[in-house]
Amino acid sequence: MLSVLLVLAAASLFFGLDAAKLTALWRSMNLKIDAKKAAAVGLVLLALLLMPAVRQPDAPTPAPDAGPLDLHGLFSGPTASDDAAIVGALCSELADEIEWDGTQPQPYLKTGVSVDELRKAARILRCKGSSIGERQPKARDAIAAYLDETVGTDGGPLTAESRAAWVGAYRDIGRAASDSAR
Repeated sequence: MLSVLLVLAAASLFFGLDAAKLTALWRSMNLKIDAKKAAAVGLVLLALLLMPAVRQPDAPTPAPDAGPLDLHGLFSGPTASDDAAIVGALCSELADEIEWDGTQPQPYLKTGVSVDELRKAARILRCKGSSIGERQPKARDAIAAYLDETVGTDGGPLTAESRAAWVGAYRDIGRAASDSAR
């Protein structure tokens, strides 16, 4: 009954409110519709409205590829999330700067030592002299081992291949640190 009333009210508002015609229509329907049938129709309509739509279950979202380095659980303590976010941002920015420098006619960074000095200077300036590595020794050791494995310990001249290795390594560290910050 309620749905019939709502439909009638909507139609009367849409086509103009004529109370006399609406009352006559209601009385004519009231005589033809028995209360049990109207209640049954109302319950069926209510059930249809409340029934969840049948749909295909969503496929689970695959876990993102962690890449070659995973730093989850290596940042600890009250500053863990902030430290991981700083390391992630710093390393991602270093990767961008090293890559950009390689596109210049006269690159500023010419050796592995200069890349490492850039990292140290950026850390000192960004962290205002404090060392995240001292607060996060597990993360520091994992990152150092990854850099040694990926780019080696040779501080000699940068070739296109060694520059690409530094860029890739810093991007991996940035991604892994940012993921562990979440």
